[in-house]
Amino acid sequence: MRKIEGPTVSPSYAQGSEPRGSVLGFAKGFGLTFATMFKKVYTQQYPFDIYPTAPRYHGRHVLNRHPDGLEKCVGCELCAWACPADAIYVEGGDNTDTQRFSPGERYGAVYQINYLRCIFCGLCIEACPTRSLTMSNEYELALDDREQLIYTKEQLMAPLLPGMEAPPHPMRLGEDEKAYYVVAAQDPLQQGPAQSTANVAGRPITGIAIEVGRHHG
Repeated sequence: MRKIEGPTVSPSYAQGSEPRGSVLGFAKGFGLTFATMFKKVYTQQYPFDIYPTAPRYHGRHVLNRHPDGLEKCVGCELCAWACPADAIYVEGGDNTDTQRFSPGERYGAVYQINYLRCIFCGLCIEACPTRSLTMSNEYELALDDREQLIYTKEQLMAPLLPGMEAPPHPMRLGEDEKAYYVVAAQDPLQQGPAQSTANVAGRPITGIAIEVGRHHG
């Protein structure tokens, strides 16, 4: 019959210099605990003390505008297709001569982000062809009402800055959409001004856009 051998024991453990239950073994085991017991513990006093996040932190989303106030979103729904958590819902609408919301043929008539699903991966902003969707530094999204965590287009739209006009209105930067999306002789490292301020001391914000103004061609 085949002999069944028991579990092997490493020679270093079987013939170790520190037998089980020795004082030296306990001292080594609790050495790290004793070493940290008398160190000063640092605790961030959130939410009383708010510390700034990294510049490219993935926080709440922002729907950006062009310099004349028209929306950058063209309702292509690529962000919704790219979202792995199925957190974005978009319905596109057609622009008309009397009702124009974006430079293109279509615009985002309905735009919703369900932050109960969102994992803040950033794939949606990578998929956006017009740099309409960006992510801000705002991270305080905890609420006790699930319905309020479904943000609508009105909540996500960036505010109107000086010189902007609330849509709908005709295109002010050119006769066609190329004047909005094609920029000639522009430094690729140049960035536009911040769309709004960052989250400071818990005050309501609309977020910081990574790129504002005309889209780099």
